[in-house]
Amino acid sequence: MFRRSGDDLLDRWDGRTFVRSIIVDKEPSAFACTFESAGDALDVHMRVQNVCHRDEIERIVRGMFIAPTPHFAELMQRDAVIAALHALYPGVRSVRQINLFNALLRCISTQQVNLRWAATCRRRLAKTFGRLHVIDGSRVHSLAPEQIATLEIADIRALQFTNSKAEYIINVARAIASGRLTIDILDRLTSEQIISRLTAIRGIGLWSAEWILARTLGRPHVVAGDLGVCKAIGIAYFGGTMPSESDVRCATAHWGESAAVAQALLLHALAEKTLVEIVASATEVVASAKADDAIASPAAALGTRRAIATRRTT
Repeated sequence: MFRRSGDDLLDRWDGRTFVRSIIVDKEPSAFACTFESAGDALDVHMRVQNVCHRDEIERIVRGMFIAPTPHFAELMQRDAVIAALHALYPGVRSVRQINLFNALLRCISTQQVNLRWAATCRRRLAKTFGRLHVIDGSRVHSLAPEQIATLEIADIRALQFTNSKAEYIINVARAIASGRLTIDILDRLTSEQIISRLTAIRGIGLWSAEWILARTLGRPHVVAGDLGVCKAIGIAYFGGTMPSESDVRCATAHWGESAAVAQALLLHALAEKTLVEIVASATEVVASAKADDAIASPAAALGTRRAIATRRTT
């Protein structure tokens, strides 16, 4: 997602090293993670700006990716599309956005614009009002809600945010700077309470609140009102027809506690423009299995992966 949306100076990814900042003990602290292949897994080499924050940052990094639970194996047995996606993209996972202000800023900036323009605007905000951190040559910026909370709408509007978005960014910054809104507070609430708490802030609607549930808090929540999610679910389960929000929720109810992983896989395949082909192949596998009185399984999905690869090479 960071490669496709562009470099906003806040979450930086060059294909090998991921750099971002978080708040530790009320202080912005940056870290860099370099990923190295280790067979079927990855070795993660972490560097921190402040060694005093090492243990807390390591804890955060270990929970940065939303990993599948044991339930995911059962889901793949029931859902040939998810099994085929996992077989083709076994390492794709949602990356949690631990910095609450940055996560809400991302939501606000992407409202009704394309991802690259939103990243450009966030980059301007980071360069103008952010603090630069350098780790072994890797550079990243942090934004302090306390500072953003003191700005005027015109200050942010000058960076080509709309007046409304400038107001919303300041509203969020003030809520966080006051201590009324933190990840710790949200973690103690139910999903319904979180949505209510977030949507009480002017500029944060249901769509933004649901992405905070999914990508910041790591809850198994489907963002049914997201256009990309609707498109992906439409391809996967409705023959390409665009479903309603209620249709999306019904079609994904069986995802259960694996919703975050399944949602990430579908969105990745949609962005890579492979989803239609994967769904068609998975459907063929299911039809063939039914004809033989068999049940589609992850093993069948692996065969689908090989079939897709064969068609591409020929």
